[in-house]
Amino acid sequence: MTQGVLLMAYGTAQGPEDVLRYYTHIRHGRPPTEAQLQDLLDRYEAIGGVSPLFRITEREGDGLQAVLDRRHGPGAFRVYLGMKHAAPFIADGVDRMAADGVQEAVALVLAPHNSRMSVGVYMEEAEQAAADRAVALRPIRSWASAPRLIQILADRIQSVRTRFSPEERHHLPVIFSAHSLPERILQDRDPYPSQLRMTGDLVAARLGFPHYTFSWQSAGRTREPWMGPDILDKLTMMAADGFRQAIICPCGFVSDHLEVLYDLDIQAQQHARELGMHIERTPSLNDDPEFLELLADLVEGAQR
Repeated sequence: MTQGVLLMAYGTAQGPEDVLRYYTHIRHGRPPTEAQLQDLLDRYEAIGGVSPLFRITEREGDGLQAVLDRRHGPGAFRVYLGMKHAAPFIADGVDRMAADGVQEAVALVLAPHNSRMSVGVYMEEAEQAAADRAVALRPIRSWASAPRLIQILADRIQSVRTRFSPEERHHLPVIFSAHSLPERILQDRDPYPSQLRMTGDLVAARLGFPHYTFSWQSAGRTREPWMGPDILDKLTMMAADGFRQAIICPCGFVSDHLEVLYDLDIQAQQHARELGMHIERTPSLNDDPEFLELLADLVEGAQR
């Protein structure tokens, strides 16, 4: 019997003409103001007009399928995509599984750190759709401490260190970052912040790095407070403390998208230059072969 894999990601606008629909969906059906819409369009324009996220997610799905086929033979697993805010939506992915006769599936979100406001929402949508279609799901809610993830991130940090001069490397801190969430999750003892810290602690221990810290980024533009410090504030604080260089490891993100290509590669870089700092970002995991092996490890682990 074929085992399904529901691979879930955030989704993105397919182009400038799709941004209004996409932004409205993110805002739970409330259209953005003209100023909000134009701001998002400007950010997309700054990274080339469209986010590469969906195409990367497609390659990740295809790559995971290829790894599972190699390990288990064709037909043992079948990978389906489900996006939170764009087609194919999560329910669409479950529909396709059911139509193909898949009765059991692993549900995996392309985000390593679990929060009830992030991974939890994906899983709720997936489980509801699966229950309606009599598909049994085995959710993977977190992979923040997966050994292969820790090694991949450590390898990327080591590689990025070579972009700094020998003098800079003597005092080179790492900033581990992830998408901010509203502060109210802290009152509920949500696991998200502690899982980010766990990932960073494990990577730093693997490298033997004593100088590392954490920050949040890409906070939503709402009236309620979001977790901080924001990456820009963190850079300001570090510059005030005498740091003139840093590596940013956005370990809360898997793929290149707006929050990486704009918020870090453009906005944070500009801020760092104004502070007289040299910063470099670790490359995203995207469809790196080693990352695809990690995803296959997670799927196999959920089978046991």
